[in-house]
Amino acid sequence: MTTTTMRAIASYRGLPVDNPESLQDVEVPRPTLRPRDILVRVQAVSVNPADVKSRIALEPSADPRILGFDAAGVVEAVGPEVTTLSVGDEVWYAGDATRAGANADLHAVDERITARKPASLSFAEAAAMPLTTITAWETLFERFGLTAGSTGTLLALGGAGGVGSIMIQLAKELTALRVLASATRPESQKWVRQLGADGIVDHHRLAESAGEVAPEGLDYLFSPHSHGNIEAFARIVRPFGHITAIDEPAGLDLLPLKPKSIAWHWELMFTRTMYRTDDMSEQGKLLETVAGLVDGKRIRTTLTTTVDDFSATGMREAHRLVESGRTTGKVVVAR
Repeated sequence: MTTTTMRAIASYRGLPVDNPESLQDVEVPRPTLRPRDILVRVQAVSVNPADVKSRIALEPSADPRILGFDAAGVVEAVGPEVTTLSVGDEVWYAGDATRAGANADLHAVDERITARKPASLSFAEAAAMPLTTITAWETLFERFGLTAGSTGTLLALGGAGGVGSIMIQLAKELTALRVLASATRPESQKWVRQLGADGIVDHHRLAESAGEVAPEGLDYLFSPHSHGNIEAFARIVRPFGHITAIDEPAGLDLLPLKPKSIAWHWELMFTRTMYRTDDMSEQGKLLETVAGLVDGKRIRTTLTTTVDDFSATGMREAHRLVESGRTTGKVVVAR
């Protein structure tokens, strides 16, 4: 007999990760499917900086809030209008910030932002990738408008992080760019070189280091850390270059970029689901494309740490690791 409830990991208010109440094991109703939803039996989730920000920012509530974006699992049921996936399919996806998250036994997600996971990856290896892959893909091919024939120099700041780790690979495989990455610790530098970075920049001395590695200047720059860096960006990016940022620093002043006519782009991979855009299915399509690249051995998982404890205790440990700011690649919580 099908039960009407399920286990989940939830928060009632924003608390420090060391507080046992910051993430708790709870019993909640099973999700109700919308017409185009699939119901996924979740096998693994990854923790992103976005998860940490969401947890910390929670206002007090009497109702549990289930967090979690990236997930991989098995389709257990489908809505009446689902056409692309079937019960039993193994899937991966990055979720929807407007709905309950994936840190649960079961998760309802729209089929249009979901795809079959790479067959060659475990659930943990797959769960590490969707959110950062979508962010990197949309940055490269939608914000920057790159193609297979695009040339020039790209710098991915935070190269050893989740987005940087997949952006390096996508840019090397699918464009003709020279790809640079910022990394300072020896383990981070080793990681980005293994992923294909052509050169390394020290973000603690950004303008000087980038000038040494790319004296001709940068054509494209990806920034997860824009605060205090705009003057340096203006120095190292070439005239008519492009910058895409994913952070939201208060009081950001972009005027130093104007003399070079440098274009500034924002990237938020949740925009399509937040606004239910007509092209929501593009996210599912790009995940399908990347699954083919993974199974073709052209792209590798960015998983580096697995917490084998799908409970509040395991989730707090994963959040603690991500909050430390010293992880390379991705942290995953698996069953």
